Amino acid sequence: MLERLYLRTLALAGHSRAPAWLAGISFAESSVFPIPPDALLVPMALARPDRAWRLAWICTVASVLGGALGYAIGFFLFEAVAFPVLKTYGYGDAVIQFEHWFERWGAAVVLVKGLTPLPYKVATLAAGAAKMDFALFVLTSFVARGARFFLVAALVRFFGPSVRSFIEKRLALVTTAAAAALVLGFVALRFL
Repeated sequence: MLERLYLRTLALAGHSRAPAWLAGISFAESSVFPIPPDALLVPMALARPDRAWRLAWICTVASVLGGALGYAIGFFLFEAVAFPVLKTYGYGDAVIQFEHWFERWGAAVVLVKGLTPLPYKVATLAAGAAKMDFALFVLTSFVARGARFFLVAALVRFFGPSVRSFIEKRLALVTTAAAAALVLGFVALRFL
């Protein structure tokens, strides 16, 4: 099912309303949709490298707005809506893990979740359920999601089509390494 959904998402890259679809998918992925917007961002940026930054901006803004919706769902409707959605995608245990990490690391968890390909929807829904400060949530989401999408746009813009297979195969590795560096920075600041 996910592969078919991924292929349908990828096919939207050539659609005349592709930027609107990109915004919609970026918004929905932050709270309920299982396919990350990178699936659409990469082919769109490859088709029009001159628009890569604009496309990354669309992803960032829509993702943060979708994250705000996810936060609200987690804040007001965690038991009724958020937890069942997370369980549907197999992320029920991830919420418990997020809560433990959030207690220990605070907003840094949202920053890491927003940067990596780990499900951002877990962070948005769980941050709302944990009653994280909303302004801090939006700020960390904006920084993390922006960094992620602008990194993808930069790779496509500067390396062109040759980077597509690299991004598709190793996006998790690249963004996880960046997130690990970020976490190490937080740890260093905390203990220095």
